[in-house]
Amino acid sequence: MSQTYLPDFAQWTLDAIREEGGSLSWLEEQRFEWSKTTAYALEQILQGKTIILITDEKRKWLESYILSSLNSASLDRPLIPILSIDALFVHYNSVSGGEMIDVLDDMISLAHKDDYFFWYIGKGEDKRCDIAKRKDNSYFWMFDEDFNDAFTLKSYDKILDIKLLQLYRLFDASLNATMFGEVDASS
Repeated sequence: MSQTYLPDFAQWTLDAIREEGGSLSWLEEQRFEWSKTTAYALEQILQGKTIILITDEKRKWLESYILSSLNSASLDRPLIPILSIDALFVHYNSVSGGEMIDVLDDMISLAHKDDYFFWYIGKGEDKRCDIAKRKDNSYFWMFDEDFNDAFTLKSYDKILDIKLLQLYRLFDASLNATMFGEVDASS
């Protein structure tokens, strides 16, 4: 029986970046940081975990874009369970203090049987990030802060919005590649 060779995720990512030409060249330096964090998120998706998306207020536009695009009707793949933290708890912005975060986290754990992870996009100092920081399996696109296994960007980057859209596009391509067996995210 012959075994099919699948490229490792870091190599696949490098190839995908280079296919885009110069527009994604900025990511080539950070590809290992990107590959490590994104591969773990993709593994969780393939395990059937729900994505709970959280953004800071300045990235609400990206949250809307991701929520409408990830399961677009034009895609030819299984639907991915994703929802916004605000859909789970409309008063999330008023959550403050560790005890209230614990109560909210308990509610989410009960509703999703611990089969979920947080995807946070925004500044690390934002209080909307606090619940995601408490979970080891969270996926971060974090600005201006080095945090465990987070993909970091600078909030003052003049082309940050463009980079975020490029990252989402690469994330989506990575999701397709892992779902359809073109690359092994665990490698």
